[in-house]
Amino acid sequence: MKKNKRTPWVWLVSRRGKSAILPAASGLVLAGLAAAADQASTNAPPNQTAAADAGLSQLSNLSIEQLMQVKVTILGPSETVSKTPAAVSVVTADDIRRSGAMNIPEALRLVPGLDVAQIDASQWAVSSRGFNQEFANKLLVLQDGRSIYTPLFGGVFWDEQGAMMEDIDRIEVIRGPGATLWGANAVNGVINIISKSAQDTQGWLVSGGGGTFDQGFADARYGGKIGDNTFYRVYGTYLDQAATPLPNGDDSHTDWQLGRGGFRVDWNRSPDDLLTFQGDGYGAKGHEVIWAAPTFAARTEDVELHGADVLGRWTHTVSDTSDFKLQLYYDLTARDLPELLDEMRHTVDLTFQHQFAVGDRHRVIWGLGYRVNSDVEASTPALAFAAARQTLNLFSGFVQDEIALVPDRLSLTLGSKLENNDYTGFELEPGARLLWTPVEHHSFWASISRAIRTPTRAENDFINSQPPGVTIYGNSGMESEQLLAYELGYRAQPWEKLSFDFAGFYNDYDRLESVEFGPSPTQPVVTPFFPMHYGNGLAGASFGGEASATWKLTDWLRLRPSYSYLKMNLHRRPGSTDTTDVALTENESPQNQFSLRSTMDFPHDVAFDFTVRYVDRLALPAPFVPVGSYVTADARLAWRVSKNLEFSVVGQSLFQKQHAEASSTAILGNPQTQIPRSVYAKITWQF
Repeated sequence: MKKNKRTPWVWLVSRRGKSAILPAASGLVLAGLAAAADQASTNAPPNQTAAADAGLSQLSNLSIEQLMQVKVTILGPSETVSKTPAAVSVVTADDIRRSGAMNIPEALRLVPGLDVAQIDASQWAVSSRGFNQEFANKLLVLQDGRSIYTPLFGGVFWDEQGAMMEDIDRIEVIRGPGATLWGANAVNGVINIISKSAQDTQGWLVSGGGGTFDQGFADARYGGKIGDNTFYRVYGTYLDQAATPLPNGDDSHTDWQLGRGGFRVDWNRSPDDLLTFQGDGYGAKGHEVIWAAPTFAARTEDVELHGADVLGRWTHTVSDTSDFKLQLYYDLTARDLPELLDEMRHTVDLTFQHQFAVGDRHRVIWGLGYRVNSDVEASTPALAFAAARQTLNLFSGFVQDEIALVPDRLSLTLGSKLENNDYTGFELEPGARLLWTPVEHHSFWASISRAIRTPTRAENDFINSQPPGVTIYGNSGMESEQLLAYELGYRAQPWEKLSFDFAGFYNDYDRLESVEFGPSPTQPVVTPFFPMHYGNGLAGASFGGEASATWKLTDWLRLRPSYSYLKMNLHRRPGSTDTTDVALTENESPQNQFSLRSTMDFPHDVAFDFTVRYVDRLALPAPFVPVGSYVTADARLAWRVSKNLEFSVVGQSLFQKQHAEASSTAILGNPQTQIPRSVYAKITWQF
């Protein structure tokens, strides 16, 4: 008997498209660019040349110690990498540029220990410390503080996420729970994508190119200023990707085109007040091969999706030891799939955070939040919802205190998130972190945290029809999944040109999602054949470790090796009738991963970057398609012709003609596709 593990058949049509249109926002942006060009020569910002220089500069000349002092904000008060009591990584703008990443998942391949697998042209599986699939629902992802985790199925719709890659300042990643500050769904990790300020993106940037898989792409951005204290930028991007092939070489019909545009304004109202206003819009239109009710036969269907968001933030400095931030955003997402899924979702989120010092030994951060999420779901032959419309409210608050037990040597961080949601009610997510620095450049940390994942809209009340006569029902009695996580880590810079870190973890899970036989306890049976329903029937543990290093051999050569190990042991809770999810979940993520990245700077401003990756096999149980282990490589050769002009050639997945990285474990019938060897050329011009 075939069954869907977590998400409906409709998922595979909510993804890729063959032809796409630029969203209206992108068109307005490009019109603004044309108008701004008339003033560029006479009203050029005084720091335009410096900004252009910075855009093509390299961080490879920074010392290892300077890299260890990169600021990290994902755990609260701004701290450096070397003094963060967690398995944290920072992907800088220079890392992204030198990797040749065309999208955010490709940039996340640079994070040690993160599991990033490409499914097809636009679909990715991204997770930390296990539970990886299309909807990796234990990883919380934010973009400039705006959550892009979907409450429909859980996880992230990676096909609709993105940014102009040159505008990303850094990506901060925590492997392990971050629920004390970020709340529900920050179970196994948190990713925060942080964009550059408008002040740092002055002048023009134009880039474009094409190749065998990334067939054509173009980016344009203009940044200017109004008066002495207000800076702005507008941008537009377009990407056309080919379809990934099937194992036999046939076309999988997963080609993809996407247009995006947006703006950002930063107003330094006073030395103590910064106001930011930013927004984005995107659109895509195409087709996909699907396998869904009522015929459950392969066919090609149209896919159309669009969305927009706008965010405002006020940051106020009260004193040298105190500041607060007030943020409000609105997010719209829409997926128009007439025969399978038709969703419109609105999200409004308001948060307040305040951090301050109490004496010399306490740094306190606290905050309050409110989020309202409203959706409209159309019923189809494959998927229906008990309620076509639903509005959910989330109230939250948190407090965290970093206590200097021994100044500069020993600190203890205590805190907790408190949330109240409409599905499971009140939730408490406490955590404690200890950081010990016995000598300079050597730090040990330990942590214990509780995190939860709340049920999704689909788990709560959907009705999913599958062959042969199987129907999976939602269960409004679902409880939150819960995790109790333990972690130990060590970070050091023993020599001037070498740094490394290690993190070991043990995660104890309970009330994990399962699919149980029998009718739902909260929904009436619509079809009498083989009813099934969601439950909390699994539990278990995982353990493992991650190690990474940065070694600057010479002024022109730097190596960055990393290795991660994961072992999962799950079991059914008493009374569970689930038959396949234990074996499936245990094998969705690779047990071993290894990568070696090298960055080289040669004379005449030539740079070469080369990364080798090994990923262990995924021994998925029948009827899912296993994925073999693979070794592959990515390379980038770049020539900086002048301080404002750069040519580059990027090769990806170089060792094989094609290889599989993942199988769809959320949808049966979706064919496994292969990731092809590819190459593209790119030109970047700033002025």
